[in-house]
Amino acid sequence: MTERTDERLAVAVDAFLRHARHSRGLSEQTVRAYAGDLEQLVEFAAARGTERLPDVGLELLRDWLWDADHRGLARSTIARRSSSVRAFTRWASESGLIASDPGARLRAPKGAAHLPRVVSSDQVRTLLDGLAGRAAGDDPGALRDLAVVELLYAAAIRVSELVGIDVLDLDRGRLTVRVLGKGGRERVVPFGVPARDALEAWLERGRPVIAARSDAADTGALFLGDRGARLGVRSAYRIVARLLQDLPGEGPSGPHTFRHTAATHLLDGGADLRAVQELLGHASLGTTQIYTHVSSARLREVYRTAHPRA
Repeated sequence: MTERTDERLAVAVDAFLRHARHSRGLSEQTVRAYAGDLEQLVEFAAARGTERLPDVGLELLRDWLWDADHRGLARSTIARRSSSVRAFTRWASESGLIASDPGARLRAPKGAAHLPRVVSSDQVRTLLDGLAGRAAGDDPGALRDLAVVELLYAAAIRVSELVGIDVLDLDRGRLTVRVLGKGGRERVVPFGVPARDALEAWLERGRPVIAARSDAADTGALFLGDRGARLGVRSAYRIVARLLQDLPGEGPSGPHTFRHTAATHLLDGGADLRAVQELLGHASLGTTQIYTHVSSARLREVYRTAHPRA
């Protein structure tokens, strides 16, 4: 009997990735993570003589995760692989490609719980004051960097959302910006007067200078890279990483630090958890609750430092 093409594991993986990208509207970063993990599964299965999707059972999936653990991969990586393959086998089962879902019973060690990095209000103020000083000379790159950081902190947005903003998404009168979040979900988030001032300076004195340097400048993008194209995620990461590299504290030094910091400062200031959830664009309140742990940790630190009976 001729083998059905859609029963081949590699072919099914490709179909799942197309589904994830186009039908589910997942971010490119998520799709790339799925692709990397599932390509490893295809190679692992082929090395054990399994190339058909219906032949992929729970034991093979467990062996795959065990092999990753045996080779010393991080627990967070193994947990991510488990999540990727469960999403794939669930889709394959729902699509009728397999009779039952072998990934439904798959378990992996949970990654170590790390609280997000947060910098203090004084540190944020110092960073922004330093950027403002550099931008005072009307250097277009400095004007852009100040506007980028002000908006990241003021609106608590993801870096992927930041680089996707168009000029027309900005409402400087109402102090709001429209962003496209995970899963293609659109939301409108507020920002403050300092961010508005930085954005106006960038739009009036910085962006036109950079745009004039290139005939192929992106006419719609709010933020431009040095060559006139839309600012990319990596470039935004480098802008922030340079600022944070000398600050004390552990954890990543990328744009998400300002998102974590803004959420924590809002809760420290008495903001309602559900309001913070809406601002951040979290689908689940449970995701937002990590910041209550951060606030509690900061409270305990202040208590131990300041209370005479601590």
